[in-house]
Amino acid sequence: MIVSSLLALGLLTGVGVVLAYQSWNGNLEHPLVIGKNRPRNKTKAINILVMGTDTRDCAGCRLDSEAGGGLSDTTILFHLSADRTFAYGISIPRDTAVMRPACYRADGSEIPAATTYQKWNEAYQVGGPGCTRQQLEQLTGVPVDRFVVVDFGQFKDMVNALDGVEICVPQDIDDTIGNIHLEAGTREVDGAEALAYARVRHGISGGIDPYRTRRQQALIGAMIDKALTAGMLARPDKLAGFISAATTKLQTDFTSVAAMAKVAASLQGIDSNDIKFITTPWTLDTDKVSGGVEWLPSVERLWQLVIDDKPLTKEFLDQSLSAGEPPSGTSGPASGSGSETPSGKPSSTSSSTPSSTPSGSASASPGGTATPGSPGGLSDDDRAAAGLCS
Repeated sequence: MIVSSLLALGLLTGVGVVLAYQSWNGNLEHPLVIGKNRPRNKTKAINILVMGTDTRDCAGCRLDSEAGGGLSDTTILFHLSADRTFAYGISIPRDTAVMRPACYRADGSEIPAATTYQKWNEAYQVGGPGCTRQQLEQLTGVPVDRFVVVDFGQFKDMVNALDGVEICVPQDIDDTIGNIHLEAGTREVDGAEALAYARVRHGISGGIDPYRTRRQQALIGAMIDKALTAGMLARPDKLAGFISAATTKLQTDFTSVAAMAKVAASLQGIDSNDIKFITTPWTLDTDKVSGGVEWLPSVERLWQLVIDDKPLTKEFLDQSLSAGEPPSGTSGPASGSGSETPSGKPSSTSSSTPSSTPSGSASASPGGTATPGSPGGLSDDDRAAAGLCS
């Protein structure tokens, strides 16, 4: 599920003011997750792994023709800096080709490593959150401190608890395969329509999954921004409804709502413009898995930023979205300004092979850092490719 990441930021930011409602602890589910040879976090930063399942086992969740197979529909790693001055979420496209490492069932028995390339989301199907966590840690070297897992039903309830959220659809979407139909324009949508927007894969952006990921990031950002700026956190009734929706059947290794609130208390200095969303650099030019994408070498620089607790560099800021951006978008870098074609982006005028170089990587120094809130973000062309307004 997509907006599960709100639990890692928007939800956590507000929990601290309502600790008296300890009944929410009973909503939490604590699956036993086993990992081995795990990397150690050498900083005071916090990395929260957010996973969402594609189950349709909830009222109104069968919005498309897919049955759902216990795969992770979305994976986002949230990095909260040690000094709590910046945060960013890294989305991993579910169709990314990886060699899944060995992982472990709750009883400690081993699930053997894959012998051929698999799509990222299959780890959840074979071993649940523990296998996805093990996969991320072993392939990236990034330590995961906490995880959360939510489903479609929780997402819809969270949007409704916010009294809807604003989206911008640049053109009519008519997805006859998934039976999802959305009219163009900027408007507030309820949970059901927000879920349709987050799930749509056909009739927009060529059906390319990382572009859907960017639309999901924009929706997440809009939710976080509304939660932080619309006065909801100052209204106990609204906040109670939102937290109840977010925590019901929430799978996590946070021990309690109070443990979440402890993180919340440390995030008070972060506003929505300090929260960035990026996608792991990718290319469609791969034969490792059918219909998948492949990481570009620059992903190693991204993981190292997380390990070292560093802000995003210009290289990645130029491919980021901010939670504070309005759904209608902001003016990004002009087309033809010297930046290269974004990773994985097919030409808008031909069917040529996508560039294997992420935007900005030729001109940005890999070692250079950017302060929180620095300029950057997707160009108008990149937003159009992803099906975002600009």
